[in-house]
Amino acid sequence: MGLTIGVDIGGTKIAAGVVDEDGAILNTSKVPTPSTPEGVIEAIATAVQDVTKDHPDAEAVGIGAAGYVDDKRATVLFAPNINWRHEALKDKVEQRVGLPVVVENDANAAAWGEYKFGAGAGHDDVVCITLGTGLGGGIIIGGKLHRGRFGVAAEFGHIRVVPDGLLCGCGSQGCWEQYASGSALVRYAQQRAGATPDAAEYLLSLGDGTPEGIQGRHISQAARHEDPVAIDSFRELARWAGAGLADLASLFDPSAFIVGGGVSDEGDLVLEPIRKSFRRWLVGSQWRPHAQVLAAQLGGRAGLVGAADLARQG
Repeated sequence: MGLTIGVDIGGTKIAAGVVDEDGAILNTSKVPTPSTPEGVIEAIATAVQDVTKDHPDAEAVGIGAAGYVDDKRATVLFAPNINWRHEALKDKVEQRVGLPVVVENDANAAAWGEYKFGAGAGHDDVVCITLGTGLGGGIIIGGKLHRGRFGVAAEFGHIRVVPDGLLCGCGSQGCWEQYASGSALVRYAQQRAGATPDAAEYLLSLGDGTPEGIQGRHISQAARHEDPVAIDSFRELARWAGAGLADLASLFDPSAFIVGGGVSDEGDLVLEPIRKSFRRWLVGSQWRPHAQVLAAQLGGRAGLVGAADLARQG
């Protein structure tokens, strides 16, 4: 199969792009994300139709959707940010665009994109984590995407790491993403700035002067200016992220972990502390080979590119 279309459903926009066999995006279309489930389906169809005007030979569509996707890669069983419950997304989009459609969890799609065309080059056993608002994941074993019997594997963000810990949006308590995610980073910085405002003077100045005004971009900028509270907040996130990777190494023993998402854009500022924490908590660390901990390379393109390639796989 030649050209395929990848679709990435975001909180504010839906992006579609025609992708070739080398993972290159040939053109894109972006439309606002509607507020209703049916509106989202119509917006997906509109974006797909836009990109096929210049590439009518595109042969299939892959959709990356946040949520639980069934083992047939057709139905979104549950989506936290769109009111989809057992939504027959594949059938509805196919009816509108006239092309075969594959539906995939967005983190799985991003993991596949990185494996095929990004940081996963040279590795057949890879575990990906995405440190964004929450914590997503994807598993590649023997060069194949591992989805689990029911299609909902690799929901790493909802592994409970602290019994009776912080309340998570999923309804459970102590989930990993409450301690290792962009949202957790903001919470760490706000708490520390509130407790030690003198040490966070520069960080506070980037917002409205209050801890509540601190946002993720402020923490990144402050850390680059060696603000101690910002740096300490990144280290706390990294401590939790690295410890979690050590647990995943005990489960999957990959040759590489790929760390993506907005937090990973800070490069070694966050990756080096994650590597240090990973080595600290890896069982038998001094006696066993260590998986590499790599930065994702595709950025925001990973989900679209991965979804398109998974559609190519059929």
